[in-house]
Amino acid sequence: MLRVTTFNANGIRAAARKGFFTWLRRTSPDVLCLQETKAQEHQLPPEALDLDVYRRYAFVDAQKKGYSGVALYAKVEPDAIVRGLGMPDIDAEGRFVRFDWGDLSISSLYVPSGTSGEARQAIKDGFLERFLGTLAEMRHDGRRHIVCGDYNVAHKEIDTFDPVRNSYVTGHLPHERAWLDAVVDEVGWIDAFREVDREPRRYTWWSNWPGAFERNLGWRIDLQLITPNLSASVRSASIERNERFSDHAPLTVAYELTL
Repeated sequence: MLRVTTFNANGIRAAARKGFFTWLRRTSPDVLCLQETKAQEHQLPPEALDLDVYRRYAFVDAQKKGYSGVALYAKVEPDAIVRGLGMPDIDAEGRFVRFDWGDLSISSLYVPSGTSGEARQAIKDGFLERFLGTLAEMRHDGRRHIVCGDYNVAHKEIDTFDPVRNSYVTGHLPHERAWLDAVVDEVGWIDAFREVDREPRRYTWWSNWPGAFERNLGWRIDLQLITPNLSASVRSASIERNERFSDHAPLTVAYELTL
């Protein structure tokens, strides 16, 4: 069984102080995909590097210090590592890294957020438009793909606590939801979590509003999208709510696979 965890750390140093790497040692997924590390590699806390069970890790940092950044950890040495998407503006923000084993690829992706205003929303929208083409290419390249990450989009009404009000908020805007519709319905990617859990109120991110986490007023924006040739391998999925290391929760999916 291959267990893959994706987690937006909202700062890897902050997550380390909150016990994330203690949790990681205990749960021990085979592959860990991190987003929003917010650290250059030389700034990583000792806990992030002192993990003997993981034979390989790769960090892709943003040029801007204390911003964005993604990482991958794996227990099995990959055959190849791909850093970046070949989009200079996006790659400068450290938003994609991929490990390959044979015909299996696992990626960590951090989609831009539009929360800071119209300019960043335009950047997000432009990225989504370009990335749809990338996903189409990946979908048909003959490989098996798991693209983990913070997509910054809650796809269906079931994926946010107040779909009516949030339809006016970045992350659940109609055109963002339509983008994920295209990814799933037209290009053919599959939301691995929903293969095994179709229940409501399954969220991975909560705002800093007082009581939002406690009342489960959340959004499911952290996903593991997979190519159809992996759909039969999904066995289980879980969201960690008992311990908090960030405003996001780790999402783990188990696959009937080996590296």
